[in-house]
Amino acid sequence: MPKITHILYLEARYYLELGIQENNMAEAVSIGELFELNHLSPCIGTEVLGIDLRAPQSDATISWLSDLLVERKVLFFREQPISIPEHLAFAARFGELEVHPFTSNDAEYPEVIHLRNDTDHPPKINVWHSDVTWRPTPSLGSILRAREVPEVGGDTLFANMEAAYDGLDVSTQARIADLQAEHDNNVFLAAIKADGASDADLEKLREKYPPTTHPVVRTHPISGRKSIYVNKIFTRRIEGLSERESQALLEQLYRQAWIPDFQCRFRWRQDSLAFWDNRGAQHYAAADYWPERRAMERVTIMGDRPR
Repeated sequence: MPKITHILYLEARYYLELGIQENNMAEAVSIGELFELNHLSPCIGTEVLGIDLRAPQSDATISWLSDLLVERKVLFFREQPISIPEHLAFAARFGELEVHPFTSNDAEYPEVIHLRNDTDHPPKINVWHSDVTWRPTPSLGSILRAREVPEVGGDTLFANMEAAYDGLDVSTQARIADLQAEHDNNVFLAAIKADGASDADLEKLREKYPPTTHPVVRTHPISGRKSIYVNKIFTRRIEGLSERESQALLEQLYRQAWIPDFQCRFRWRQDSLAFWDNRGAQHYAAADYWPERRAMERVTIMGDRPR
C-alpha cells in the first residue's frame, strides 16, 4: 500500500520533542506504516486510510492515533459504515464521553448528538469555534460521522490555533499572555427560550451551567504548545479590559482563524468521520448547502481544565 513517508519524520521529531524513549518511538513509526496518510494541508488535517473502525483497535494503534491527533489537530477517516455502538466504542478509547445538556441527543445513546439540517432546519454553526468552551473542563475532542450529505457543499473547515497564535506579532502575544476570558452558553439558552422555556427554567440552567473563565492563551496538556483559546460563539469578554477594548482584542484574535494558511477544508462523503482536537483547533461548518439535507452524528470526549 502506498504511503506518504514524510509523516514518519514528523512523528519521529514529535516523539523526540516530548522526550519519549526511542523504542516507543520506533513502535509508533511501525504502527504508522500500516496506514496510508494523506495531508490535507501542511499545517493541519490528515486522512488516515486503511483502517477499519468497526474492528477493535490495539492499544498501540490508539496511542499512535492520539499522538497523531495532537500533531495534526484533525484526523479524517473514509468509508467507515460503523454503527452507533461502534462509534461510541472507538471514541471511548480516548477518554470518558460527555452528554451535552442542550442538544438533540439520541434517545438510546445520550452521548450521541444528532445534527440534522434541511429546508425547515437551516444550519446555524457556520462560525469559527471550539466545542463546549463554556464548560469548566471543555472537551478533548469530537468525532463527527456523516450519515447523509448533500451532493455539493456542507464542507467543514478546520484551523490550527497553535499556528494562529504563532502568527501573532510579538507585542500581541505578550499582551494576551496572562489574560482570562469569560465563556458562556447563552447561544443555547436563547434557542431554548425561543422554543418556549420559562424564565424560571432558564434561571435553573444558568445556575447549573454558569459562565466560566479560561486563559486566552491555552497551553496544550500534551505538547505544551500555545494556542488562541477564544471563539465567537462562546466567548463573551476578556476580564480586566473595558468592553470596547475587550471586543476589539477578541475580534483581532477571532480573525486569526480566518487565515487560509492555518486551515484545511474537508469534503464529506457518507460514512466519513472527522476527529478533531478541541484543545488546539477550531472548526467552521459551511452552510452553503441549505436547503439540502445534511445529517451527522457527533460523540464528544471529555477533557481537562485549560491552563
